[in-house]
Amino acid sequence: MRGPCRRGRSIMATYVDILKSEFPEIDTEVFDYITGVLDSGGADFEDGEEVFDAIGGVLQEMSADYKNEDDIRDICLQMFNTLQLNNCHTTTQKQVLLDAPVQLSQISVETVSATSDVQGIWMTKRGQNTTVNAKKLEKAEAKLKAKHDKRNEKDSQKSPSPVVLEEASASQACSKKDSRVDMSGKNRSYDIRIENFDVSFGERSLLQGAEMSLATGRRYGLVGRNGLGKTTLLKMLASRSLRVPPHITILHVEQEVAGDDTPALQSVLESDTVREGLLTEERTLNARIANGLADGMESVRLSEIYVRLEEIEADKAPARASVILAGLGFTSKMQQQTTKEFSGGWRMRLALARALFAKPDLLLLDEPTNMLDVRAILWLENYLQTWQSTILVVSHDRNFLNAVVTDIIHLHSQRLESYRGDYENFIKTKEDRLKNQQREYEAQLQYREHIQVFIDRFRYNANRAAQVQSKLKLLEKLPELKPLEKEAEVMLRFPDNFEKLSPPILQLDEVEFYYSPDKSLFNGLCVSADLESRICIVGENGAGKTTALKLLMGELTPVSGVRHSHRNLKIGYFSQHHVDQLDMNVCSVELLLNKFPGRNEEEYRHQLGRYGITGELATRPVASLSGGQKSRVAFAQMTMPCPNFYILDEPTNHLDMESIESLAKALNKFKGGVVLVSHDERLIREVCKELWVCEGGKVKRIDGGFDEYRDILHEQFRKEGYL
Repeated sequence: MRGPCRRGRSIMATYVDILKSEFPEIDTEVFDYITGVLDSGGADFEDGEEVFDAIGGVLQEMSADYKNEDDIRDICLQMFNTLQLNNCHTTTQKQVLLDAPVQLSQISVETVSATSDVQGIWMTKRGQNTTVNAKKLEKAEAKLKAKHDKRNEKDSQKSPSPVVLEEASASQACSKKDSRVDMSGKNRSYDIRIENFDVSFGERSLLQGAEMSLATGRRYGLVGRNGLGKTTLLKMLASRSLRVPPHITILHVEQEVAGDDTPALQSVLESDTVREGLLTEERTLNARIANGLADGMESVRLSEIYVRLEEIEADKAPARASVILAGLGFTSKMQQQTTKEFSGGWRMRLALARALFAKPDLLLLDEPTNMLDVRAILWLENYLQTWQSTILVVSHDRNFLNAVVTDIIHLHSQRLESYRGDYENFIKTKEDRLKNQQREYEAQLQYREHIQVFIDRFRYNANRAAQVQSKLKLLEKLPELKPLEKEAEVMLRFPDNFEKLSPPILQLDEVEFYYSPDKSLFNGLCVSADLESRICIVGENGAGKTTALKLLMGELTPVSGVRHSHRNLKIGYFSQHHVDQLDMNVCSVELLLNKFPGRNEEEYRHQLGRYGITGELATRPVASLSGGQKSRVAFAQMTMPCPNFYILDEPTNHLDMESIESLAKALNKFKGGVVLVSHDERLIREVCKELWVCEGGKVKRIDGGFDEYRDILHEQFRKEGYL
């Protein structure tokens, strides 16, 4: 029977008090078990019923003679209430108030020595006898575990764990002699030769038995298809997972500069650690001398520092750093701004400026033109042409490679092949090699067929048996024929099954726009485009190129003026951040399914296949794809609704050379309109008929196209003293 005393029990009672009160003769082993369950799982119980499921069976077994199931449920509810109260008022550390102070010296030595199985300084092991049914205990534990598992499963469904990406690794065969030379410091050469090395990404092998030689002072362009491992190879070099002599300094421009209170110019100066160390030591010694604390040796050291500072031309460093920053687009005012005031793109430029200023022995650049406008790219081309140490650059910009590199390293078929000369020379030489290999293959094939004809003709002729045997042995000794490996052609296609639209299609008329009233971005903007348009918008970063695109799309509303668009105009927009906005935790097929539900899997796969995402690539998590492969997935997503007008903001970022060529062809075949922002000179020349320059709050058309724009920029460089 439920008594009023239990219903009226003080809320301050603990579940321990309730247990002792309701079951005064409770066995010690059972008491420890129940309190252990409630103590460890108290925060997980959702109601009194869950407490009953966990321990009710044990309590019923123990009190079968004087308490029924309802009594037990009521007791479990009371204990649940005390657990809830405790969870609100206690910390994770459980505190126990002792009745009296405990003196360690008073603990009986006999207590510890009485048994050899001591659990700890406060505990000895209990006897094994118990009055509780062991099966009931196991059943209660199983119920509690099932509750925990069920709750964990619910939590994981609410917030799916992010995809765990595979990691890259490298291994290299290295002789003991080479290791001893490196450790001894006798190797003073700045040439780098890495032989017989492998690179993998998770379970995928990217390079096998590869070799790479980098001669000091030469500038190498690393090229190859998306997803083959170019970026991974740079990371293996930067982390020294591949053996680079320890005296060779390496800088990998990979991450943006951290935002803090350091001015941009000072951030660049600090990248020269030698200069900074000398200046710091100079200040310390001067302070000691001024306070009369220095001895003669410190004065000698100060003289040595002055000589060293003069040797490295430390006084000219601020001017040199300022020239680099200005070339990359930082105005005098921006050079004094703190790094935390810049966006991620500008912090990446700052990271590049630091690397150029620090002059490492090996400079590793991964798609450096992605973060730059056309003006900054032209400046960087000129600057790197006089670079004295070694460069290894991954770039999709054909013109940039032609202007900068002295050698090309081609990554394909899990190996590296070197070519002297720029990218155009690489293309020509590679084609010649392929033709020679094809001729050699065909000649060997013809020779084999000739021998085989003889064998087949005289196989059963006893008089020719010796000759047949000789020919068979000759055939076995011939090297194994391998057909020519041709890289699959990249195909991009923009569907254009739509009706022609009569002009006007898209216009901005006398548009004014600003983000802040005190700084107008555009004033009196008048531009128009139609389904025949192939327009490229150029200009320095911050001039308003992306804003102009968003005004054309209708994403931004003009402060004054009017935007006109055809009622049947359907715009496909590719943002330069489009790739980062993809759902990284699903595969490409699921991505399209979620975005455009209601179609069968074959349609999604066909759409992805148009952009080179085929086979197992389509079922891999998007997060595991390379930058270029993610871009192709973004193209597949953008084109699925079949727009009749494309607005593309930096569409070539992360694409390989072959994909850019295919993109140019696809845009030229497309029957709708195209307006794009790009810094890729080749794409602009291949596709665009008009050039709009954003400058000084205006957008003006250049009749001479890219050549005229390039000449204007070179003239500016000469006037500003950057050339």
